Amino acid sequence: MTHKIPESVLVVIHTADLDVLLIERAGNPGFWQSVTGSLDAPDEPLLATATRELFEETGIHADGERIVLRDWQLSNVYEIYPVWRHRYAPGVTHNTEHVFSVEVPRDIAITLAPREHVDYVWLPYLAAADKCFSPSNAEAILQLPRQLRKFSG
Repeated sequence: MTHKIPESVLVVIHTADLDVLLIERAGNPGFWQSVTGSLDAPDEPLLATATRELFEETGIHADGERIVLRDWQLSNVYEIYPVWRHRYAPGVTHNTEHVFSVEVPRDIAITLAPREHVDYVWLPYLAAADKCFSPSNAEAILQLPRQLRKFSG
């Protein structure tokens, strides 16, 4: 078994009106989150990881023109939940998560990866933050308006 790399991306998907897409984990009913995923290799660029995970989990293709991933240049270090530590090398207890966002049209087609997620919902950003099980994900969603102001000017 190959161990997961304890470095990942978090991609907050939102509309111009700050509705946020949350997806429900397949193995954990009621666990709602944004797109997340670990690097496939230690040297995989973060933008490549975010692009890959966005597509794998939602079917959304960040083409860099119409759909553009924004790197917040923000990282969170958090303790890996004990239920998922077996996926990492022995002794690994913390993960570094790099935050991205992507603005999409509200009517964009969503295609979930059925082994990973079973449902999705669009919610206003405050409600989305309340629904997230991950504190770092909820905090990123709460920061969305401020981060978008940085990118717009």
